[in-house]
Amino acid sequence: MAEMLGMARFSTLFLALLIASPALYAGFVTHELPVRTALLRLLIAVPVAAIMLAVLRMITRGYGKKPDEPARRRASGEGEEAQDGEEPLRAEAVAGEPFPQRRAGDT
Repeated sequence: MAEMLGMARFSTLFLALLIASPALYAGFVTHELPVRTALLRLLIAVPVAAIMLAVLRMITRGYGKKPDEPARRRASGEGEEAQDGEEPLRAEAVAGEPFPQRRAGDT
């Protein structure tokens, strides 16, 4: 599971350091927090950062890729495939009466 979330990636460890940096600063520089607690917060920040980046990677996975090639379909009347990956032109005839035109004097 660690490989799946990417816990050993540089970006994950860097984000975990950013998340835990206040605790690390308080533990190692100002000594307001026990060192053991600061390191524990870093260990907790690593899987949190891995999950955050995994969600971000999942959301942005398809960005920047070319769309799939359109499937070639047969032209409805001719039975030959479209050339150069283009879709055949299709049109429908509409039967019925047109809408009546309104004039300013009809009201």
